[in-house]
Amino acid sequence: MQTTLERVKTKPQRQVSEKWIRVKKMKSLYLMMLIPMAMLFVFNYIPMYGVIIAFKNFSPGLGIMDSPWNNFEHFKRLFSDFLFLRAFQNTVFISLLKIIIVFPAPIIFAILLNEIKSEKFKKVSQSISYLPHFMSWVILSAMVIEVFSPQRGIVNYVITLFGGDPINFMSDKSSFIPILILTDMWKELGWGAIIYLATISSIDPGLYEAAEIDGAGRFHKMIHVTLPSIMPMVIIMFILRLGSVLNAGFDQILNLYNPLVYEVADIIDTYVYRSGLEQFQFDYATAVGLFKNVVGITLILTANAIIRRKSEHGIW
Repeated sequence: MQTTLERVKTKPQRQVSEKWIRVKKMKSLYLMMLIPMAMLFVFNYIPMYGVIIAFKNFSPGLGIMDSPWNNFEHFKRLFSDFLFLRAFQNTVFISLLKIIIVFPAPIIFAILLNEIKSEKFKKVSQSISYLPHFMSWVILSAMVIEVFSPQRGIVNYVITLFGGDPINFMSDKSSFIPILILTDMWKELGWGAIIYLATISSIDPGLYEAAEIDGAGRFHKMIHVTLPSIMPMVIIMFILRLGSVLNAGFDQILNLYNPLVYEVADIIDTYVYRSGLEQFQFDYATAVGLFKNVVGITLILTANAIIRRKSEHGIW
């Protein structure tokens, strides 16, 4: 018979062998993971080496390593640059508006779709709402510009039909931000609702039956059963959304804005684009991008820690 010491020694060995058995059984899945992991390493981790130029006066002739260090000069300039501070303010403002208005829209849409009894109408509605997501902002921005065009747009046609004067919406500071918010909601509404519809479909039907026995109607079931059941997923998506609070929609704004609305529409990403690619300030643009990413990861960690203290939900 084995002694206690022998059993203690063989237990970890058994665990290791069992793990290897499971790995061998799933070896095809691990092999399939190699390609995406390699792509992640090559395109996401190796380029992080270039972040060094944020701390240097980068010269393409000298290269990254031989360029002189700048003693955090770019970060000092960053917080004294009026254009950056304006872009930072615009980014936060637009992102907060999107969190307040756009983020809840897919949740509400998914709950309403779930309440539709006609399966055919539900599928048609879902299909129509998905379509804009698969179109690039290059195409959608051309459509938006045409819709709001002072000469050809249907919106201005209706305005003039009722005796008003045409308005150049895309060059008007007061109307440009609402257009950004509404078009972003239109593009991502159906796609964003997919994950919530999947969560709703996994809710135990017994909960609805119990609510009906207690006399709950459709609205009360929606509020007291559906919404609490999807709340863990809502919290996770909200934490992830907070992490990208400094991503106000580069593709959308780049294709829609113009110099007349820079004051309200210029964001960090478009500022980096102009500084880095148009003005060839690669080191300074890298410093701005690094600052944005540090803020993003800080927000994710902070939001997750706060939510974990208040509830059992969180990303980790």
